[in-house]
Amino acid sequence: MIPEYCRALEENEISEHCFDLIFAFDEIVALGYRENVNLAQIRTFTEMDSHEEKVFRAVRETQEREAKAEMRRKAKELQQARRDAERQGKKAPGFGGFGSSAVSGGSTAAMITETIIETDKPKVAPAPARPSGPSKALKLGAKGKEVDNFVDKLKSEGETIMSSNMGKRTSEATKVHAPPINMESVHMKIEEKITLTCGRDGGLQNMELHGMIMLRISDDKFGRIRLHVENEDKKGVQLQTHPNVDKKLFTAESLIGLKNPEKSFPVNSDVGVLKWRLQTTEESFIPLTINCWPSESGNGCDVNIEYELQEDNLELNDVIITIPLPSGVGAPVVGEIDGEYRHDSRRSTLEWCLPVIDAKNKSGSLEFSIAGQPSDFFPVQVSFISKRNYCNIQVTKVTQVDGNSPVRFSTETTFLVDKYEIL
Repeated sequence: MIPEYCRALEENEISEHCFDLIFAFDEIVALGYRENVNLAQIRTFTEMDSHEEKVFRAVRETQEREAKAEMRRKAKELQQARRDAERQGKKAPGFGGFGSSAVSGGSTAAMITETIIETDKPKVAPAPARPSGPSKALKLGAKGKEVDNFVDKLKSEGETIMSSNMGKRTSEATKVHAPPINMESVHMKIEEKITLTCGRDGGLQNMELHGMIMLRISDDKFGRIRLHVENEDKKGVQLQTHPNVDKKLFTAESLIGLKNPEKSFPVNSDVGVLKWRLQTTEESFIPLTINCWPSESGNGCDVNIEYELQEDNLELNDVIITIPLPSGVGAPVVGEIDGEYRHDSRRSTLEWCLPVIDAKNKSGSLEFSIAGQPSDFFPVQVSFISKRNYCNIQVTKVTQVDGNSPVRFSTETTFLVDKYEIL
């Protein structure tokens, strides 16, 4: 019976469907003895509707309709009274309360009419359908608060509660909230995003990188400034300045300044002043190579995966390499591993987690065995975040237009993944 509710006999699955299992076993066992029931009967018993709930909902809907009709009638009466008073040149009737000044009938009618319009919006009710999985018996209302209170009570008694979303998705796991940065009056955000696709047998199909420098000025006395850019890129990126930036000045002296030096940069808004793009199929430009080598064995597949950092100046943080797995075959047997792993049985994935990959930890490997075919373990997806950009483009100094005096500034650099796949 348990496979009807849980995909695998694992602690996470049992904890997630614990109440389903309790209700099902309650139908099987009575006073310590097994009832003569089959799976179809158990499913029917646990999914029973409540007649009292249906009656309660019908009565409540009828009351709501009657209340809305009464509100419409009152609103029409108030509007008619206001129109009659205006035609006769009299003050419209109002309503006072608790010592406050009277509210005019026109405004009251308008308020009631608006309330009716808001409350009378048609609610699209989903068509009743048989749920794909077993549901709780006798649902009499929302269960969120009751479950939260029950969990809080268990925690207060010293129980360890497992969260149902322990296996976070890769995209969620990589959303790292960086610590707050001490922002100066002149702050720059340098951001790069990479999109990369490789073949499982080697070869870079496409790699595209987009970068941008965003300038933010919070003090208007620093509006007329120039940025000194240092470009040590050797990969052939294409640079493009903002239309209001003096392109000749940037080409000749690597300075970012406005075409009209008398004007100031916008204050308290992010302004993109320089962006760049790199597109290539050169394999030596791949920042992190992934080699996935599944080989068939007598019991399924032995999978060997290794990574290697090709850009020694990079430091990749929170690296997650996600390998798809065949569904319904259980958990993989992990052998040697550098770092940690997380098996998500619901999504049938194995996440290889590495906190840091840098020049001191530039390579590593993972070995595991599981039933399946070699094609089941692709595409492999990679995600990471870095505080160092891929293209070596930095702002080294900021100066005033008048007097060329230096200005204090802060910089925030981010290099992250848009898509990184081995197909």
